Amino acid sequence: MNPAHLADPMMKTLDHANGSADARRPEPCPGPAFPYIVGESERMQGVYGVMKKVAQGDAHVCIEGENGTGKELIAQALHASGPRRDRPFVTLDCAHTGTLFLDEIGELAPHLQAKLLRVIQTREFTMVGGSQPRRVDVRVITATNRDLRKAIREGRFREDLYYRIAVVHINLPALRERTEDIPLLVAHFLRLKAAAHRKAIRGLTARAIEALMAFAWPGNVRQLENWIEQAVVLADEDLLDVEQFPSIYEDARPAPPLSAPRRLRLREVEKQYILDTLEQTRWNRAQAARLLGISVRGLQYKLQRYLGEDKNIAGILTGGER
Repeated sequence: MNPAHLADPMMKTLDHANGSADARRPEPCPGPAFPYIVGESERMQGVYGVMKKVAQGDAHVCIEGENGTGKELIAQALHASGPRRDRPFVTLDCAHTGTLFLDEIGELAPHLQAKLLRVIQTREFTMVGGSQPRRVDVRVITATNRDLRKAIREGRFREDLYYRIAVVHINLPALRERTEDIPLLVAHFLRLKAAAHRKAIRGLTARAIEALMAFAWPGNVRQLENWIEQAVVLADEDLLDVEQFPSIYEDARPAPPLSAPRRLRLREVEKQYILDTLEQTRWNRAQAARLLGISVRGLQYKLQRYLGEDKNIAGILTGGER
């Protein structure tokens, strides 16, 4: 996929938003059943599939994913799409008959784990200073960036609590695993931030989009949102370029930006690594993508970038799965 091609639909989306009187108001995004979650990648389609199955029920859900991947947004979407949508969300004191969202459940102290387990099992709790138990009817949705199974093995998390809260798992992919969603996310955040800061920004150059798609994103979607807002606030032009994202180079490596010849050598290293992985998997792109930690479309995008540099790549792209 060519970043230049990705820039066109993004620009059209922004032009439409800039011409609208309601541009400042969040608008539905891709994802038919959960319109305010941005992403159309294969990994996100899998997430949507699980969400559709559990949204209408009362099963407790555990959302796993790195920091910044949007776990609370998923929890809110499940609540808004379920039978408790008209009831409260989040706080324990007000959550009766609603949805209780517990973020970073993996950090819960052992004595609090025991108390939470009892509340879930008995559907009762006693107020601080009180003596009479109170009934509570809530759906519990938890989120964590920890490996709870590992925490159980290490004795840091109760196994019985785990099976109570994790009736259904939703695993959120890191942004680096769904890079094809970056143009959609950029368009979404650019529309919101440009409206919030009253800036007339038309979009990003193809070069800037390519640089953002190639970045590793240790802070995931939260980091991308922060970078877009910073670029909008500091922008002097109506079109953002790579220069508006200096952290791409600062965060990628401690040394100053490398010269063009050196970057070319790194490009060759990446290309060879991808080819070696494809050869290891007997040219199975799906398996190679899993080993590389990227999506199949992300692998296809990288192969397209190297098309013409190596005859083996041309054969892979035209020969299909092998």
